[in-house]
Amino acid sequence: MNIGEASGASGVSAKMIRYYEQIGLIAPTGRTESNYRVYGAEEVHVLRFIKRARSLGFSLEETETLLKLWQDKSRTSASVKEIATTHINDLERRIAEMQGMVKTLKHLSHCCGGDHRPDCPILDDLAGESAAKGERAASGESPVKGARAAPGENPAKG
Repeated sequence: MNIGEASGASGVSAKMIRYYEQIGLIAPTGRTESNYRVYGAEEVHVLRFIKRARSLGFSLEETETLLKLWQDKSRTSASVKEIATTHINDLERRIAEMQGMVKTLKHLSHCCGGDHRPDCPILDDLAGESAAKGERAASGESPVKGARAAPGENPAKG
């Protein structure tokens, strides 16, 4: 089958098939006299394996290692499990980071009036201004640049 047919059978785009061949993830296939790539059931099976690994978030390097292990009938499952466990830990770390981002954005969104005024805590936070305001307040400096809070005045309410 040609690259378009292999793409349809595997679910991997023709562009990605060429890329995987270019980086050595898959072996170059045979060619016709017209120099078209020719794929068989074995190559399609490999492409499906790669697609599944990538859909689970494995990096290209991890996918290459898993592919080699899959093709090595003398492999130990411990090697495969170690890669999977490391990937699970990485996914859990990234999920926790994203949950922190969601929490921060929910808080900032809640604090934003979303009205006609130009004040926006979301933009202030992105610009680092909310942290700077907090530092100025902690040092007794007024939120207005150069002004100082009066003695006994709460600078955070300035």
